[in-house]
Amino acid sequence: MQQKMVLKVQMNCEKCRTQALRIAAASQGVTSVAIQRQEKDELMVVGDGVDSVKLTRCLRKKLHYATILTIEEIKDEKKEEKKEKKKEEKKEEKKDDEKYTSPYYVCYPSYPMPPQIMVQDPCQCQACSIL
Repeated sequence: MQQKMVLKVQMNCEKCRTQALRIAAASQGVTSVAIQRQEKDELMVVGDGVDSVKLTRCLRKKLHYATILTIEEIKDEKKEEKKEKKKEEKKEEKKDDEKYTSPYYVCYPSYPMPPQIMVQDPCQCQACSIL
């Protein structure tokens, strides 16, 4: 469920605008962020499962003023049409798959080499010079 939120944020300078955009973009589930109106004081956030209260709190901590104006649910008719087309294509692919099967290849991973053990001759070891 995608949502479109419009937040009124006090953004007096370019630094405040970039900071507001960074905070909104860092929120979980946000897909797009934009600044609206001629005064550039509205922030439009589009995303899936975005928590508007948390986003507003974060903006208030940094910019001292933020309110929620509107929250709308976005419904795309194009997506529904695409889903129907995909279902039809899958049905056609299943029919085509029954006619032709691709060759089946198996790749086995190479086995690691066993560890090499070094054996030393006790006579070649350097003995203590005191003995």
